[in-house]
Amino acid sequence: MATRKNMLSSRRQPQVLPERIEQVILLLRDEKVMLSPDLAGLYGVAPRALVQAVKRNAERFPADFVFQLTQEETDNLKSQFVTSTWGGARRATPYAFTELGVAMLSSVLRSKRAVRVNIEIMRAFVRLRRLLATHADLARKLEALEKKYDAQFRGVFDAIRELMAPPLQPKSGRIGFSAKPE
Repeated sequence: MATRKNMLSSRRQPQVLPERIEQVILLLRDEKVMLSPDLAGLYGVAPRALVQAVKRNAERFPADFVFQLTQEETDNLKSQFVTSTWGGARRATPYAFTELGVAMLSSVLRSKRAVRVNIEIMRAFVRLRRLLATHADLARKLEALEKKYDAQFRGVFDAIRELMAPPLQPKSGRIGFSAKPE
């Protein structure tokens, strides 16, 4: 049976929705990433606090775990989404965390919420990977079917084209009836 303390603590901490996580996974520099402002919102911390925690533990975050967006990338993202969900004016461009970087955040941010959020983020990345694999598999199957049916139906298509072609004109004299008896 749930205690009153557990019930109250579960009410205070909003549930992390997988749909919300999947919406903030972006493709940048050919990597699936999550931006520091989005992660901070999920973890319930200020973006500045998240970046400071990463900088204090820089040895845990090599370049393939996290990178800072260029101003051009930031401007491009803002123009794509029209309204910025990152709050007001920014002095610095956001950081992008790869799947490995997000996993490493769990060792830096140690709250109970951070653990729950990390679990859901890892699940979202796995779902995304499965979805992409399914689409790639379907594309391969479709290509194989196209090749298979093209070969099988080539004769049928050739026969239809012959039937659709205009008839050849005979080279001999006139054909038809004459009104005059001979």
